Amino acid sequence: MPDIGLLNGDFMPLDRLMVPVEDRGYQFGDGVYEVIRTYHGAPFQVEAHLARLDRSARAIELVSPHRLEQWRQWIEEGIRRAGYGESKVYLQLTRGVAPRDHAFPSQVRPTAVLTVRQMMEINPALRTTGVEVMTLEDLRWARCDIKSLNLLGNVMARQRAKMAGAFEAIFVRNREVTEGAVSNVMIVRDGVVITPPEDHRILAGITRRLVLDLARKHGIGARERVVTAEDFHRADEIFLTGTTVEVLAVVRIDGKPVKTGRPGPVTSQLFNWFADEYLRPTG
Repeated sequence: MPDIGLLNGDFMPLDRLMVPVEDRGYQFGDGVYEVIRTYHGAPFQVEAHLARLDRSARAIELVSPHRLEQWRQWIEEGIRRAGYGESKVYLQLTRGVAPRDHAFPSQVRPTAVLTVRQMMEINPALRTTGVEVMTLEDLRWARCDIKSLNLLGNVMARQRAKMAGAFEAIFVRNREVTEGAVSNVMIVRDGVVITPPEDHRILAGITRRLVLDLARKHGIGARERVVTAEDFHRADEIFLTGTTVEVLAVVRIDGKPVKTGRPGPVTSQLFNWFADEYLRPTG
């Protein structure tokens, strides 16, 4: 089955998709993106992802020439053409092609790219064992709420984690935990789920919101407040949320165990509720 690409409305095999070297996404990272996965072949939380794409674009004064319904049609068509059982869909919108200059060009048409690849799940064994994370100083720019193409800080952090044998890098800014390089982070203390609040320092994760809603629905306290580095290291449980990790237990931080060094009961229950709600076929 082929990986599929789309450039400004035209579908093609992904290996044929080419963007001009003077596209501002390549020259400056001047653009935004989203990643959507499928469950049972259908795009998951597509409205929420497209709304966030629109918010990110508006935040950088990038006006898309395409309505959200057009993106939805492209997503569904790309999934159909690729034909995978489960797909990962990447959307990217840049300011477009223009001679290199830092200021916004006055006449330019944004570039829309979509790719569809097979969704590769994380190792199922990690659901049982949990993962290790490492903490790093958060040196990224101040608008992490924008899903920007500028991911160099995340890339470098993830590489450091990989070299250290850790699954994820967790950013800490001024002694406050913000988020992971590719995930949001939550802790559990005295049975209550706690996660950093939505502000300019973190991305408002789609899975993050769903998990908070599930916790509240099932009677588990859920609070959005500052999580200090001390809170993080003293937590009863820690877990990651995100499109690809879903709900994933953290059992070690910087080489030291989180409590028992095993996934905790609240984390396990939240994953089970998430699976019942979204992952498992109905009917």
